[in-house]
Amino acid sequence: MDDVRPGAEPFRHEGDSDVAVLLIHGFTGSPASMRPWGEYLHGHGYSVACHRLPGHGTSWRDMEKTTWQDWYAEADRAFEELVEEYRLVFVAGLSMGGALALRLAEQRGAEVAGVMVANPSVRRPERLDVPVLMALDQVSLLGQLARVMPTVPGIKNDIKKPGQDEIAYEQVPIKSAIQLLKLQDDVRANLAKVTQPIIVFSAPQDHVVEPANSHTVMAEVGSRRKTQIMLPDSYHVATLDNDAETIFTESLEFIRHYS
Repeated sequence: MDDVRPGAEPFRHEGDSDVAVLLIHGFTGSPASMRPWGEYLHGHGYSVACHRLPGHGTSWRDMEKTTWQDWYAEADRAFEELVEEYRLVFVAGLSMGGALALRLAEQRGAEVAGVMVANPSVRRPERLDVPVLMALDQVSLLGQLARVMPTVPGIKNDIKKPGQDEIAYEQVPIKSAIQLLKLQDDVRANLAKVTQPIIVFSAPQDHVVEPANSHTVMAEVGSRRKTQIMLPDSYHVATLDNDAETIFTESLEFIRHYS
């Protein structure tokens, strides 16, 4: 395995509350995209943790050796560590991290105190102005493509605010794109099992994950306590973008309300 890139390291900060938050980064990304969110919540007394998902934060060659089950297993392990120590544990995720957070809610039930997701990725793409790996949404086509072209251009740093870096890959392995599609199918098929309180942050100008994903989550989760908040001045990596403060403050109020 290649070395972890500087800034892509996992983090955990202990607070003085009996409430913790698990943050989960996105596809090809790293904990760097979640660090400001985690630091904000920790600054208000909560314990926070963000693990580096298998195959992420090093090189795309490491990533193509992993599966979506590997990614979820790490998220589940991180959640298990927190649930053993804290009275309440909330889960939060960006993009594919949002899908993994939703799956934790589907599988873990009442152990998850609440769900916070930003631009969650739960459905196969429909538009054609997205990167090639997203346009080719048939697993069979992607499998054929992987034999002759192992990667496609990356989807990193879709951020409106200048000077931000989520520390993601410049290339995306086709094999990993196939795994992402399978994860999306699994999570979406079980959205009705999500009955916990949920808040969905959505950027209408997202160039990576179509806003329809957020609408799907809002329409198909089983929770009666659900809120959607728009992020009009941000792109996909909204946790590092102009509306990040909205995510931080609204999630803080969400946690306080449901604690």
